[in-house]
Order: sequence, then C-alpha cells, then structure tokens
Amino acid sequence: MLNYIFKRLIYILVALFFIISATFFLMKLAPGSPFASERELLPAIEQQLNAKYGLDNPWYIQYKDYLISSLTFDFGESMKYKGRSVNDMISEGFPVSLVLGLEAMFLAVGFGILLGVISALYHNRFPDYVSTVIAVIGISVPSFILAAILQLYLSLKLGWFPVTGWKGFSYTVLPAVAIALTHVGFIAKLTRSSMLEQNNSEYVKLARAKGIGKWTIVFKHSLRNALLPVITYLGPLTAGVLTGSFIIEQIFAIPGIGRHFVQSITNRDYTTIMGVTVFYSIILLFAVLIVDILYHYIDPRIKLKGAKK
Repeated sequence: MLNYIFKRLIYILVALFFIISATFFLMKLAPGSPFASERELLPAIEQQLNAKYGLDNPWYIQYKDYLISSLTFDFGESMKYKGRSVNDMISEGFPVSLVLGLEAMFLAVGFGILLGVISALYHNRFPDYVSTVIAVIGISVPSFILAAILQLYLSLKLGWFPVTGWKGFSYTVLPAVAIALTHVGFIAKLTRSSMLEQNNSEYVKLARAKGIGKWTIVFKHSLRNALLPVITYLGPLTAGVLTGSFIIEQIFAIPGIGRHFVQSITNRDYTTIMGVTVFYSIILLFAVLIVDILYHYIDPRIKLKGAKK
C-alpha cells in the first residue's frame, strides 16, 4: 500500500507540473492585459505595475518564477485587489466553499443512493418511475437554472429562505440544494444500474433462497458492491463541491473561492486565476487518490497496481 501511495504521489507531482505549465502558457496567450481596464493609466504607471509583477521579464523567467512560487504554494499578490495576496483570498474563501460543499455532498450522496436503491428494488414500478424522473430532471436542468427557480419560489414567493448572502445556516440551504440536485441524478442512475446488476447475481439469489429479508440483502450484500461506480464518481464530485460551484456562489453572492475565481476571470487577474486553478487541481488529484485507496478497502478483490500483495 505504501509503495502504491508513493508512486501515486510521484504521478501527482508530474500531473501538477503539466497543469501549472498549461495554465501559465494559456494565460500568456490570452489577449489583453490585467491592467487594460484601468482608467487613464499612464504608460509610466503601467510600466511600474508590469515591473512589480514581473511581467516585463522574458517569458522563460516568468515561467521559472511561477513554477517556484507554485511549488512553494506562494501564489503572489492579486493584480486587481491591491495589498491582498492570492493565498489570503484562498484561505478566506475556501472555508466558506468547504461548508457549502460538504452540505451539498451530503445531500447528493444521501439522496442519490436512496433514490437509486428504491428505484432498483421497485424496478419498473411506480417508485422506480418517480425516482427516474427526479434523476433525469437533476441531470438535465443546469444548476444555475435550478438556483433561479429555487430563489423565485422558495425565497421570493414563499419567503422560506434568504435570496442571497452568507449569514447563517438558512443561507446555505438553497445553494447546497442547487449544487446537489445535479449530482443526485448522476448518483441515483449509477446506484440503480449497479443495484440491478447485483440483484441478478448468484450470491443475491442464494441469499433470497435462504429467506433473508429484502433490506438485509441490500445493506449486507448487494449495496456494498453496487457502490463502486458511485465511489468512482466521488473523486471529481468531492473536488468540485469543496472548491465551490463557481456559478452558484456568484448567483447567491457567497464569498467562497468560486466567486473569487469568476471575478478574477472578469478582471483578468492572472495571479488569482492561476493560483485558484492550481489549488483546485491539487484537491482533485488527491481526491482521486483517496478514491482509489477506498476501492481496495470496499472490495478487497481489487488489487492496487504497485501495492505489495
């Protein structure tokens, strides 16, 4: 296991190198300047700003400096928010996105698995049809449309929840539901397909022949193996929800890391864009590693490549 983890850490470092390189060169190819929106910016002032952020250096010097700063997790100062470092913006926004993401992930996994199990147990019956409709709606309707619908009916018309802001638990409900609904649909479909496959397996038929109860078979036998595809999906899901849904945070005016990322693109804040991208990539890569390790513990038949047997 330790050998496998060590090799995966090497792969993560290699992947991060390519991600950092790609992010840097894409930023260099992007048209315009981060200071282009400044009103009546004198050439001398723009030259000073370029010197301050190292933009007047040759590209290979900038690339070297960016690699070193990324490897030391020092993403520099924001080009738009004077006196604020990208690290400070991430440290302020990530806890907010973390709370929202954990709530959304709890809803997505809990209700997704529940709908999938119900749909599989009552295959081609009314509960299956209801669960499938909910899953299809969640998958088909974009999260920002769901967010607008929730704001219109549950906030403006019924007044059950605040429209925007971040001042307490009630402010987290609508954005968490908007993020979770899409993932609920995917997880429900994955669970349903896997459960139907497991229900036709020989060991489940044997358990039924022994007179074991339906729900006992589900929780002790079929559900454990049926969760493997769901766990595969949890890797990118974890990274996505923990770093915040960019659009949802913007819609609900939530001061998370996703909102900073959207604003940095609008403002051409290169340091913030690259810093948040690298931070997101690190979380994604480690989430995938954790998922691969969980495979081994959920199903011991799966052998990790490179792990000692």
